[in-house]
Amino acid sequence: MGGFTHVYFDGLGLDFNLPSVAFSLFGYEIKWYGIIIAFGFGLAVLYGGRMAYKWHMSLDGMTDVLIWGTLFGIVGARLYYVAFEWGYYAEHLSEIPLIHNGGMAIYGGIIGALIGAAIGCKIGKINFLNLLDLGALGLLIGQGIGRWGNFFNQEAFGTNTTTALFRMWSPTIQQTLQNSAAELAEKGMDVDPMLPVHPTFLYESVWCLASFVVLHLIVKYRRKYKGEVFMLYGVLYGAERMVVEGMRTDSLYIANTTIRVSQALSAVIAVVALAFFIFFMIKAKKKALPEGMLPIIPPAPPKKEKKNKKSKKAKADVKTETENITNEEQINADN
Repeated sequence: MGGFTHVYFDGLGLDFNLPSVAFSLFGYEIKWYGIIIAFGFGLAVLYGGRMAYKWHMSLDGMTDVLIWGTLFGIVGARLYYVAFEWGYYAEHLSEIPLIHNGGMAIYGGIIGALIGAAIGCKIGKINFLNLLDLGALGLLIGQGIGRWGNFFNQEAFGTNTTTALFRMWSPTIQQTLQNSAAELAEKGMDVDPMLPVHPTFLYESVWCLASFVVLHLIVKYRRKYKGEVFMLYGVLYGAERMVVEGMRTDSLYIANTTIRVSQALSAVIAVVALAFFIFFMIKAKKKALPEGMLPIIPPAPPKKEKKNKKSKKAKADVKTETENITNEEQINADN
């Protein structure tokens, strides 16, 4: 391991060395950032596969969706980030493919993944609305875990705070703030490199994982129509990102304005998703949903154990009754 930085959590009384590099392979550094993102992606895939099986979705078709969605998601996440940082990448074109160094935008990844997933659904003959619901749950798993990759890279942190319980500071954060202080001042943010900051990666991680639990329970007990979970994902994640993005010091901005791209987009997504959710929920209550949106509820598995127990008990009762009758007949015959 290598690339250590010392991290301080003043509010918790904790400090420790944090590595950014996990190990080296053939002279190439494998960073924790990539490992954690890959781990989150893997868990999302496992969950999606399990739910697809329960919903009787073709696993071959889901493989098509996974391949296309992954490829387009990676490309989309990188291109989105590069597009809004073109001033830098125009002079460093060779760095565009170096995604292991960071620089992936989640909204670009979502847009790309949706395009890829639509292609995969067409090829694999998968219902797109069902896929959106599964994808939303998978995204929350991936985002909730993947944000810890930002922690190991000591990036995606917020503005200064001296009161937040989980406030943190490190020499890497200090250096980043020193290098970007002038640029941040132009955007109306005054930062002190020597003061702790909001761990916005943590806020988003906790929110995403909690949202996953809520939506998973909705899927299990109260899902009314296909696409419902995806709409709720838009509401929950959009609202969270709109707030947390306002704290961050590494936001992408629209041209030379002070408008944060992700904050504005999150607000639009949250409002639009909420409007769609309310509209279709009213339709569901009136039983006026389009047929294509009605969820297919898998039949409940037979309760084999209880049935077997009852059968055994019934057989035992019959056997006992037969034996009693036989005994009575024998007694009568003897008499």
